[in-house]
Amino acid sequence: MSDSDDDVPALSAETLAALQDFYTETRTGQPLDTADKFSVGAVGEDWSMSQFWYSDDTATKLAEEVIHEVGKEGRIACLSAPSVYQKLKQGVVDGSDSVSAVVLEFDRRFSTYGQEFIFYDYNEPLALSEHVDRQSFDIVLADPPYLSEECLSKVAETVKYLTKGKVLLCTGAIMGEHAEKLLGLKMCSFLPKHNKNLANEFRCFVNYPSRLLSS
Repeated sequence: MSDSDDDVPALSAETLAALQDFYTETRTGQPLDTADKFSVGAVGEDWSMSQFWYSDDTATKLAEEVIHEVGKEGRIACLSAPSVYQKLKQGVVDGSDSVSAVVLEFDRRFSTYGQEFIFYDYNEPLALSEHVDRQSFDIVLADPPYLSEECLSKVAETVKYLTKGKVLLCTGAIMGEHAEKLLGLKMCSFLPKHNKNLANEFRCFVNYPSRLLSS
């Protein structure tokens, strides 16, 4: 995670207060209940780590997108996008039982997902588990924690290492120029939403003919 406060997405006072209340109530560090561990939000948002979970509709839409793109027995990497990983594991999205997914996260609370959890610190973009092979995922869905060129540049290194080709990036609209320069991505018309309204406009970016381009 970045040490610079300038990298953190700007939030309204109302949103920040709500996030602080939520953070205080939910950051217990306790193991997740087995029955609910894949529900979006089962692990509470920690705004100090720039965690802002997608709405259920957005998590579903993105899960449907990556399943469609990888096909049967495809491999999906969710990089700093745990709510999409959780939606994939719930078994409620058509085709989710025919793909495999992992979640790469700095937050070790997600280690409850066992071997599908891969510790990830964007400051060390290639310091991954020895079990993670180069170009071993059919698509990488990434949501960098901070809106800065420095953060995106390092995340892009990881993405290029992991993917066989396809990339779906979710980040602030202001990062569009950097997304194109670093990964050759184009902005989609689809607007991802979060459970907590953020001040920054978020968008999706892809490097393939996605259904999200015109949705």
